Amino acid sequence: MSNFNDIFSSVRSASRALAVMTDEARSAVILALADLVDASHAALLRANARDLARMDQSNPLFDRLQLTPSRLKGIASDLRAVATLPSPVGEEIERRTLPNGILLRRVRVPFGVVGVVYEARPNVTFDVFALCIKSGNACILKGGSDADASNRAAIALIHRALSTIGAPAHCCHLLPSTHEATAALLGAVGYVDVCIPRGGRRLIDFVRSSARVPVIETGAGVVHTFFDKDGSLALGRDIIENAKTRRVSVCNALDSLLVHASRLADLPALVEPLAVKGVDLFADTQAFAALSGHYPSALLHTAEPAHRDREWMDLKMGVYTVDSIDQAIDHICRHGSGHSESIVTDNPNTAARFQLEVDAACVYVNLPTAFTDGAQFGLGAEIGISTQKLGPRGPMGLREITTYKYLLSGNGQVRP
Repeated sequence: MSNFNDIFSSVRSASRALAVMTDEARSAVILALADLVDASHAALLRANARDLARMDQSNPLFDRLQLTPSRLKGIASDLRAVATLPSPVGEEIERRTLPNGILLRRVRVPFGVVGVVYEARPNVTFDVFALCIKSGNACILKGGSDADASNRAAIALIHRALSTIGAPAHCCHLLPSTHEATAALLGAVGYVDVCIPRGGRRLIDFVRSSARVPVIETGAGVVHTFFDKDGSLALGRDIIENAKTRRVSVCNALDSLLVHASRLADLPALVEPLAVKGVDLFADTQAFAALSGHYPSALLHTAEPAHRDREWMDLKMGVYTVDSIDQAIDHICRHGSGHSESIVTDNPNTAARFQLEVDAACVYVNLPTAFTDGAQFGLGAEIGISTQKLGPRGPMGLREITTYKYLLSGNGQVRP
């Protein structure tokens, strides 16, 4: 543990250097990293291939683990987007003069040291570093063993980028992919200001129950789309297909389709595009009857009670029948995870009620939940998608990984 404490102490020291670094210098590091990513496709893909060779392709994490030339181009593009965003550090949130003449200002400041525990997601290494350095935070990364070679290749580029301005390498430190490292990070009281888990429900629950440092809960998504009695079939087909099949392993992917009972006759047409993509449907009694003979029998299954709480991360989806918007909202309340929910409807009153009463970080009308993403929200990237209510909620960008402090100036006033 002493060795870990030495690392954490070095990162804490580096965070102080970052706090006084100019925004121009921080942006220069991110832009240098983007150039290095563009120039290092071969090395990054070789490292990633070593990780992929150890994972079964049927594993839902395989897609998240895989890097491709297009994904690397996307990573570089996201890095450049973050570099061009205005830094929140030093932003004045409030300014007022108290009755006694004291000037009070509230300004944004970095958290200090951000710890992130994540699974087979090598893009997270780049996203977290860019957002943390841009917001003046040092970061300690603990990736999973499945992505260790990819993460090591990424951290080597990050350290090269930091060296371009002489910044300390400990601004971003990658821990070993061991259980001991996870335990050390979660217990790093006095060194780590906040820890953010990015992964499935098991990882998030473990971090929340084990951590002695503050935790921002992110990620796990049991995501629904409700096709209302006034929903457009044409819109619904496209929205459901995009939400389910655009990328099945991400947390904003659709898990459960709720269909108003009066629209069961339209259900086969609604999910027809999913059959082409090979999506297995797990349907309740009414939905199963409506789909029988209209959806490939090999892909149609009877839903079990546990499926209602399932984050599939695969080409699989639950289909459930509801008799009203009340039942739809109640279903989401009982089985959702507070991540992203959507309704397809042409009735503005129903849409307004859905957005008012559904308790989730992101609530959509006539849109796929695939838009729950930091880049899509104009944040450049995201450090995670918070599903909690205390503190940040939804995609977490630069402002969400800062806090604030009060600055007070006077002229010798004393308190009576």
